[in-house]
Amino acid sequence: MHTILGAGGAVANALTRELLNNNETVRLVSRKPVAITGKNITWQKADLLNYAELLEAVKGSTVIYLTAGLVYDKDIWQQQWPVIMGNVINLAKATGARLIFFDNVYMYGLVNGRMTEDTPYHPCSEKGKVRAAIANKLMAEAKAGNIRASIARAADFYGTDSMNSFFDMMVLDKYAKKQGAQWVGSTKKLHNFSFIPDMGKAMYLLGQNPDSDNQIWHLPTAQALPGKQLIEITASIYGVKPSYFAVNKFLLWAYGLFNKTVMGTVEMYYQYNHDYIFDSTKFEKAFNIKPTSYEDGIKLMSETLYAREEA
Repeated sequence: MHTILGAGGAVANALTRELLNNNETVRLVSRKPVAITGKNITWQKADLLNYAELLEAVKGSTVIYLTAGLVYDKDIWQQQWPVIMGNVINLAKATGARLIFFDNVYMYGLVNGRMTEDTPYHPCSEKGKVRAAIANKLMAEAKAGNIRASIARAADFYGTDSMNSFFDMMVLDKYAKKQGAQWVGSTKKLHNFSFIPDMGKAMYLLGQNPDSDNQIWHLPTAQALPGKQLIEITASIYGVKPSYFAVNKFLLWAYGLFNKTVMGTVEMYYQYNHDYIFDSTKFEKAFNIKPTSYEDGIKLMSETLYAREEA
């Protein structure tokens, strides 16, 4: 049985669909019911901070996926992520299930060049420090032979079903409504984005391959392009002019005075005024897979989740 902790988010939903499409038995674990249903799927209520509830929820699991996303607040991250990671490590020890943790790249900090699985951790944000600590804790247990675990990392997302992505919210949704786009930071800098359906497929592949255990994996992500080029590609697909407004750090901070989530992105601004180059070569070679191109991914979004609105 494949158990997803933190079910209901964009990556968890994509993974759930992949598992169901391949006739796997799935248990979704979250505090609130999840909309996805099927003959091979069950849902169980549990809080990631409550070990007893989690232990009951994962009974019979062969693979456990941790795909949780916490409120975007450094204080909450500092308080809750260490507890959650400790609970999940203990689950893996108690059940013998393989553990796959879906992670981001905050622990790397500002990187001059490509981010790879071997990039050292030099976090330059409070959230990055939290991510470095829990990643180190998990891999130390794996290297010691106490558990079988891997870390799956992605770049910034696009293709979410909740607009939980600045590219979705500030570019795709804006052009779908025939409005001007917004961009965080410099449009001259390189940046790449991971396509949510690709993340679901990649997590599924890791779950099917025990040889991938005890490693870090960068999930398949299209090459980094200048923000201006990504804007132009999107505008062309939507059939609109590539108009946009660049949001600098001061404006981001000003918006944040009225929105705590936006304020939480201010310390991450370094990702948007420097090149951000996420390298997934290792995964692509190991699994003989290529990421969806931006042209194909954005076109699909323009026909589905962020469909063009008629005038």
